[in-house]
Amino acid sequence: MKTTCANMDITHEDRVVIQPLSPDWYGHKVAALHMLRLDLVHPIVSGNKWYKLRLNIMYAQDHGFKTLLTFGGGFSNHLIATAYTARKAGLACIGVVRGKYPVLTPTLQHCVDEGMQLIFVTKEDYEKQGEPEWEQQLAAQFDELYIIPEGGDNEWGRKGAGLISKFIKHDYTHIALSVGSGTTLTGIRNKTSPAQHIMGFVPMKQGNYLTSHIEPHLDPTHNTNWQLFDEWHFGGFGKWNDELLSFMNDFYNTNNIPLDIIYTSKMMYGLRQLTNENHFQPTDKILCIHTGGLQGNESVQDKLFY
Repeated sequence: MKTTCANMDITHEDRVVIQPLSPDWYGHKVAALHMLRLDLVHPIVSGNKWYKLRLNIMYAQDHGFKTLLTFGGGFSNHLIATAYTARKAGLACIGVVRGKYPVLTPTLQHCVDEGMQLIFVTKEDYEKQGEPEWEQQLAAQFDELYIIPEGGDNEWGRKGAGLISKFIKHDYTHIALSVGSGTTLTGIRNKTSPAQHIMGFVPMKQGNYLTSHIEPHLDPTHNTNWQLFDEWHFGGFGKWNDELLSFMNDFYNTNNIPLDIIYTSKMMYGLRQLTNENHFQPTDKILCIHTGGLQGNESVQDKLFY
């Protein structure tokens, strides 16, 4: 069924499949390893992006806002998804970008092409997001402005991400996903069985700091049986090396699934490391969530087989 938001035709949930991975890839060490292909929902608003934006966009439209403002870095899938969705919704859109980019990244160029106005701020100013005084200063520059936090990290984003749980069957013992802001993990943790173990793979150094950000938004009955892993960051957010590229190509050749270099590749690399180290029981059944973001591969497209 095609998902419609107000006057927009955006996603095609009927394209979503749960795809088994080759047992040879994970060494037959668990009962099953599957991937939820949310990347197939839409080529731009792919993966979890639509779910985090959907209720935010509906709220903005229902309350008469004319402009969206959101935040992200130079490789932010959230920025490009917001830019595209805003254009489809007939809303103006502003992206506050962390850092300076004399030469735009492919992601930022896509944002501009979709009509997003970019505002570049220092990392110090960027960290002020969420502070009422600073956001009021931003809002004063534009008419009828609705602010969406980085990664869609607000109540509507978390509730929207929780809708992903409808694809998740109860017989999975583990659910693995990439973590940027923690919004999707929170939404899924709140809507899945507490017996299912949620594994969040953070593609940045010292990513466990997100634990203290996620916990306050978890339902008290679901604030157990989840864990963050930040070991497989490959040097930091947006960083990669030849080993990761080789891994991505091997994964595609074996499973016919493209991964992105920012998030899902690092998740799957970490997950295979854990399976090789016998982290799981032979009876475990694991579902990995493909959160999309394949446009992040543009800078390395000539090095990939897909």
